[in-house]
Amino acid sequence: MLEPSLNPPRELPSSDRPNGSAIRTIIADDERLARRKLRILLGSEPQVEVVAECPNGRQTVSAIRSFRPDILLLDIQMPDLNGFDVLSEISSDEMPQVIFTSAYDQYAIRAFEAHALDYLLKPFDQDRLHAAIERASLEIRKSRDQEFTNRVLELLSTVKSQKKPTPEFEDRLAIRTNGRVVFLNLDEIHWVEAAANYVRLNTAKDSYLFRETISRISDRLNPADFVRIHRSMIVNVRRIKELIPVNSGEYVVVLNSGKELSCSRGYRANLQHLIAKNS
Repeated sequence: MLEPSLNPPRELPSSDRPNGSAIRTIIADDERLARRKLRILLGSEPQVEVVAECPNGRQTVSAIRSFRPDILLLDIQMPDLNGFDVLSEISSDEMPQVIFTSAYDQYAIRAFEAHALDYLLKPFDQDRLHAAIERASLEIRKSRDQEFTNRVLELLSTVKSQKKPTPEFEDRLAIRTNGRVVFLNLDEIHWVEAAANYVRLNTAKDSYLFRETISRISDRLNPADFVRIHRSMIVNVRRIKELIPVNSGEYVVVLNSGKELSCSRGYRANLQHLIAKNS
């Protein structure tokens, strides 16, 4: 029978789960003692949450579709469907990171041909399982970052196709420079950066110093068009061409002009808020 965790969590699409969230895991093995051993070993992996245990292939397929796990620990020889049959039933959108667990080494090549992440030969110890979980965690983080990036780019495409709103926000600034006053339309600004007691407003060809703090200029800009990506940087979302994930949770923001700006992890929430508001 299917053995879910005592308090099954509410299902979330993987792209809506934060990078630090639990790694949802299913154990599939027809031997109760083998499942018990795996659960004990996984108890030493604090980021892992076992959401279901399955004793046969058909219930494994059902559990994958119900719980949408991040990792599947999959035995090969099981009733109803064997491990390879299980994978053939699962679509690419539903497919978790697969770690085979088997007492037979003759299936290893076929397992990797089926795009398994790892192959644990029974009996394996805590260190071997930990290494496999670490590999899977890295792949999961990469996948979540890519999903987040795709959602941001979809949002930016929507923003660019919409008419610019004209609420209470200013649409241009008067800037004193070289003894004259320049009226700068805000949609000409590509990005804004802090410069001591000033901010520097950067356009396609020029830049202008404006006596204002980065926080106060942020309040004057329409949040539908401008997003803060760093404590000293604001960018015009209509000028963003692509986002490149780097390190853990940070991005390089590439503008249409080719200019590259750093989006720090602490300000990633601003992009997430923009996505949520426009989803």
